[in-house]
Amino acid sequence: MDDQRTGPGQPGAERTGAERHGAERHGSPPHGPLAGFTIGVTAARRADELGALLQRRGGSVVHAPALRIVQLADDTELLTATKELIDHVPDVVVATTAIGFRGWVEAADGWGHGEALLSTLRGVELLARGPKVKGAIRAAGLTESWSPSSESMAEVLDRLLAQGVEGRRVALQLHGEPLPGFVEALEEGGADVVVVPVYRWMPPEDLAPVDRLIDATVARTVDAVTFTSAPAAASLLSRAEERGQLPDLLAALHHDVLAACVGPVTALPLQAHGIDTLQPERFRLGPLVQVLCAELPARARTLPVAGHRVEIRGHAVLVDGDLRPVPPAGMALLHALSRRPGWVVSRAELLRVLPGAGRDEHAVETAMARLRTALGAPKLIHTVVKRGYRLALDPSADSKYADV
Repeated sequence: MDDQRTGPGQPGAERTGAERHGAERHGSPPHGPLAGFTIGVTAARRADELGALLQRRGGSVVHAPALRIVQLADDTELLTATKELIDHVPDVVVATTAIGFRGWVEAADGWGHGEALLSTLRGVELLARGPKVKGAIRAAGLTESWSPSSESMAEVLDRLLAQGVEGRRVALQLHGEPLPGFVEALEEGGADVVVVPVYRWMPPEDLAPVDRLIDATVARTVDAVTFTSAPAAASLLSRAEERGQLPDLLAALHHDVLAACVGPVTALPLQAHGIDTLQPERFRLGPLVQVLCAELPARARTLPVAGHRVEIRGHAVLVDGDLRPVPPAGMALLHALSRRPGWVVSRAELLRVLPGAGRDEHAVETAMARLRTALGAPKLIHTVVKRGYRLALDPSADSKYADV
């Protein structure tokens, strides 16, 4: 899937009659909690699933896979590690992901080493990070020795170190990149660690979608960027650095664009640059979407204007709960006016925020006319002759927003 923006009214975003009826019955808005927001998706695997979850809640999606996965059958590193474990049987094997474990067994079978690998794994202490991995292990005819209730690799590490790893051979199935500190802690405890690179991340062959997402993030035309793996986060940052845009990207993620990660390991490359991230309590796609549904509307600016309740979202406005899509130029003007609600903003200042407007202040008048039409309530914005424009903030709210 190339870089594309989808949302309500476009393919993949339809809601069934039952969904609409359920929303109305429970009092939730029919347009969905993410309506008016644009979300970047950096995932390569399960991107369609994440995009569909976001779209069903009204969001628009910009898909820019920041990675591609090396085909296991062509991965000589995995073949070498598999042969080494068959020839020199480990004491412990740690399986971290279901897709990785299944892929490992299937790849070994394709190389003619499938039975030898399964025989090796039957005779070792086999640790599974979570229930999905346990399912993959059992589907292969094996039985795990133990699995943490927390699904946390930190708990796995604590168990191994508590048992003692001095002189033990530990194989670790990786899920794209080394787990920070995990291998080092085992080696410090005296273990002989063998890493099994079950699938490796590489930069995408087509970088254009990634570049467009970086540009959109810097321009603040996306409201959030989602990350489902640490390599995807690292890849996006690396590409921005190659293009000389890393400082601008970090500035956007620091202040305006929400970085949403599926879990703490995924967030590490961003946190290394001081970026605060949003994470669900459960490290799954569904909870990730749920926290976005709560956080993005909470960040929207809501103002009482000309007797209406106006909620300013990323590329749309809710006027008394009705969704009003607004063109980018209009949103730029509205954001500028909302930063000083009730105050006059000059045409010259508005011209500076208008994308691609040049020096002609007539462009402000044209964009303002389109904005008023899009809002469906022209009196929300007042023209102040020879001075500029202002939001018609309700008098009762003047004192509240006087120092904004």
